[in-house]
Amino acid sequence: MKRPGPVMSMAAGLTAMPVTAQAHLVNSGLGPFYDGALHLLLSPGDLLGVLALALLAGQRGTTAARAAVIVLPVAWLFAGLIGLSLPVALELTGLSIVSFTLLGVLVAADARLPPAVIAALAGAYGALHGLLNGAILAAMGSGVTRLAGIVLTSLLLVLLAAAAVVPLRAFWARISVRVAGSWVVAVGILMLGWMFRGTVSS
Repeated sequence: MKRPGPVMSMAAGLTAMPVTAQAHLVNSGLGPFYDGALHLLLSPGDLLGVLALALLAGQRGTTAARAAVIVLPVAWLFAGLIGLSLPVALELTGLSIVSFTLLGVLVAADARLPPAVIAALAGAYGALHGLLNGAILAAMGSGVTRLAGIVLTSLLLVLLAAAAVVPLRAFWARISVRVAGSWVVAVGILMLGWMFRGTVSS
């Protein structure tokens, strides 16, 4: 069988290249709501914090879990609406990474926090990431529908993850949750290292 020449290989490669690239928010072609949902699932800076918060709330019991489930999406939505009105996208990548890393530290330490503090952490995390998401959506020309996809996905994730942790009583199961928190911390430290290295290199 005759091999294709270099011109044919180059033509095939150019045909396979994407026409556009999305740097932050995904665009799946499924519509703005599902694009927002996929954004949260594919963005470590948002997703890891939601999961860490859910694990932390689940560790502290039913009341704390319910508080997180209510406060997180509400704060995310209202802050996102404010972000949509901002003229420029916010560059707070470092603060975003630090926020989910600290939540991971609390999970790994099995911190004995009251439900009110869990609710405050949920509100702070939701407000920060909602503001960032809203500002980026505004810069892209997107609107409330994509924000709603992000918010609803965050609600479902924190609800399911917290509900899975609350009934855990076995020692090995509680340790597994703490190990998951340590993994979140490890990812956060790696991301901060990459960001710092890029800043120093430039």
